[in-house]
Amino acid sequence: MSGKKGAKSQNPWGKNQPPSLDTNGKNVNKSEQKFKEVQAKMQQAVQKHVKEWDSSSEEEEELQTNSIISKLFEKYKLSGGLTENLEAHSFVTDVSGVICAICISSVKRSDPVWNCKGCFSQFHLNCIQLWSKNKVFELKQSFEDAALMKKTVKIIWDCPKCRYEYDPSQIPMKYLCFCQKAENPPFQPLLIPHSCGDVCHRDLKPLCGHKCLMLCHRGPCMPCPQNVKVSCLCGRQTPQTRRCNNKEWSCKAVCDKLLECKIHKCGDMCHKGDCQPCPKKSLQKCVCGAKTRLRECASPVWQCDVVCGKPLECGHHNCEEACHIGKCEPCSLSKTRTCPCGKSSFVLECTKETPTCGDTCGKVLECGIHICFQRCHKDKCGMCLEFVKKFCRCGLQAKEVQCRKVFTCETKCKNLKDCLKHPCNRKCCEGNCPPCEKPCGRTLKCGNHKCSSVCHRGECYPCNLTDVVYCRCRGTSVTVPCGRKKRTRPPKCSLPCKIRPNCHHEKREKHNCHFDSCPPCEQICNKTLLCSHKCPSPCHSGVLVMVEGQRGAMPWEQTNPHLMRKSLPCPDCVVPVSVTCPGEHETSDWPCYAARGGGCGRSCGRVLKCSNHKCFLPCHLVENASDGLSAGSNCLSCENECQKERPEGCTHKCPNPCHSEDCPPCKQMLRVKCLCGLNQPYVVCSEWTSATDKTGLESCGNQCPKNYPCGHRCRANCHAGECLNPELCQKKVKIYCNCKRIKREFSCELVRANKAVVSCDDACFLKQKEEKRLRDLEAEHKRRLEEVENRRELEKYEKLFHGKKKVKDRKVVSEKEEKSFFQKYWLIVTSTLILVIAIYFIFS
Repeated sequence: MSGKKGAKSQNPWGKNQPPSLDTNGKNVNKSEQKFKEVQAKMQQAVQKHVKEWDSSSEEEEELQTNSIISKLFEKYKLSGGLTENLEAHSFVTDVSGVICAICISSVKRSDPVWNCKGCFSQFHLNCIQLWSKNKVFELKQSFEDAALMKKTVKIIWDCPKCRYEYDPSQIPMKYLCFCQKAENPPFQPLLIPHSCGDVCHRDLKPLCGHKCLMLCHRGPCMPCPQNVKVSCLCGRQTPQTRRCNNKEWSCKAVCDKLLECKIHKCGDMCHKGDCQPCPKKSLQKCVCGAKTRLRECASPVWQCDVVCGKPLECGHHNCEEACHIGKCEPCSLSKTRTCPCGKSSFVLECTKETPTCGDTCGKVLECGIHICFQRCHKDKCGMCLEFVKKFCRCGLQAKEVQCRKVFTCETKCKNLKDCLKHPCNRKCCEGNCPPCEKPCGRTLKCGNHKCSSVCHRGECYPCNLTDVVYCRCRGTSVTVPCGRKKRTRPPKCSLPCKIRPNCHHEKREKHNCHFDSCPPCEQICNKTLLCSHKCPSPCHSGVLVMVEGQRGAMPWEQTNPHLMRKSLPCPDCVVPVSVTCPGEHETSDWPCYAARGGGCGRSCGRVLKCSNHKCFLPCHLVENASDGLSAGSNCLSCENECQKERPEGCTHKCPNPCHSEDCPPCKQMLRVKCLCGLNQPYVVCSEWTSATDKTGLESCGNQCPKNYPCGHRCRANCHAGECLNPELCQKKVKIYCNCKRIKREFSCELVRANKAVVSCDDACFLKQKEEKRLRDLEAEHKRRLEEVENRRELEKYEKLFHGKKKVKDRKVVSEKEEKSFFQKYWLIVTSTLILVIAIYFIFS
């Protein structure tokens, strides 16, 4: 045992030990073996973790959400509330992710949020603060002009989703829970995010006196679940126990209350509030009793247009009031009267006129500011003739005008009308721009009509017209909104198809109305053939046949193959008939269609006119043949395509059918790239393949787009290779002197030879010298100003350390600093004189 322990201690790292063998007898490295063991353990752990996660994570999250929602409605259900079929239930129980409508990103459970009172949408607190402040700032900036015009403007900000309006003082500054009780509510996994977990206790809407019993929640409060005893709307029935949110109920009995007319009773069913006015009519007298009229009972008091006309107590005048009750009023002229200006009063007989007092009128004129300076008079006061300074309606201009006149300026308003498309353009507008009266004219979504409304914001109303979609026979129809006719499938029609047959039969086989082509006729043809037999084949009078397209000289003249309905000839008659061949060497029974020629069935074998093919008709009597090998007039004509080889370079087929003579030249057009590389002219194929020199065909004839080495464009037409004779360029080039004052034109040849030189003259040198002198004077002036400024700062600095100076010293310093006009502005005067002298010498 000791020997074994000593061996282990002498070789602790297992060095120089015999290598281990695997099950197959191969050498195995221990590090690789350990790596495989660890890898196997990790794979087992991963598989176990995946199984647990798949089975439990989703279930746990769903159970956790259900427990949160059940805890939320716990007190609400205990009080008798029902959570089924309620609009607010879906909003409250939606605990999934919310998207902020401002930054378009998800609202996390721990983010500070703000909830709108109108739509109960959630936004990030930072986003809504930035939104509200920007909105208020923009409104203040846009209403500065309105403030100058002394107009009151209400500045608000609104919710970005529902546009619920808020005051600037309501900008959210704190992160509050849904019930506004807790500030900065911490996130708790067993509660709804952003909730404090306490009872809501908000007033229920509509206001009924009860509080919300749910936990702090998002969105509107659930309807009131309390039970109350309430009588019916008319109050006759005994009170019943009902839900507070649905406590108003009607007993469905007739109201039968006496209406205001005191004649009829209310015939409506049990209702809330006062009864409706009496809908019946009755004969009612006017106030004075002179006329009677059939009127509604709801308005029994009315006056006719008959003037009273009774003599008054004065005995001189009659009552001028129309239809009144009681005695007539005493004569108005017998009462105390005042003069026209109202300063003196008189008691006179009703037959005498009211005199004037002779004092100044003093009434306020129509302008509402000045008074009348005439003597007391009976007539109307004149117009105000004083001149005052008035601002126009828009407040931009002022002018002295007569007080009675209204001053308006010619400035057009540039604000947009309520449609936010057209400018106001009204002169001297006060800011209350009229609504836009132009027609909208935008094409509606139907695509067929235009909006007939006045110009407006937002989308137009949908088209109110309708279209009718018919089936093919127009016996069945469906009415659809305008614009959906093309997208609506035609209705299915059960009526029989009325389309006439396109074959020789009188009627089609019976089938229902449809939109596609009718099914092919499957009746027996039964036409009498030339051989007096009847055709036993199916109908072939109107069959769709593929027609080959026509070939043209140009690509656009060609037509593609298309289907065409044709009447095919009846197939050959197959009734057996005894026929002898034209050579009379064989007699046999042949089908009727083959018995006409009497051939023996062998091919004709005569050479056709093309000299390339032979007649393969069955044995027949050859007519008008030149010899025994040539085909006759009744043999086949060759209809194959020409198979002769085309010229080298031509890829087109011969347009003629099979023939023995040479093929005509190819007239197809080829597209060739020109020498300059800009155009691709068309060339006849035969000319291109037969031409030895293709330079003339490749040239497009336009001017060469290349430039000479001097930079001017080549004057030759489209050509290959480099441009020729670049030294003959004679175009004009503008050359300036060094100071850019003198400009001359030289030919390109002189410029390339460096012979085009423009030198400055004396005026240029004088101008440069004068500019240099002015710059020196300006620099000297700046230097002196800096010295004066430095001196002032030094005096100010000394004053701070040595205190205030005496009054006498201050006066002396002020006298020293005074300068004359020329000392202050010597630089400006001198520079002006020098500039005038220089201009005089230049232009003289």
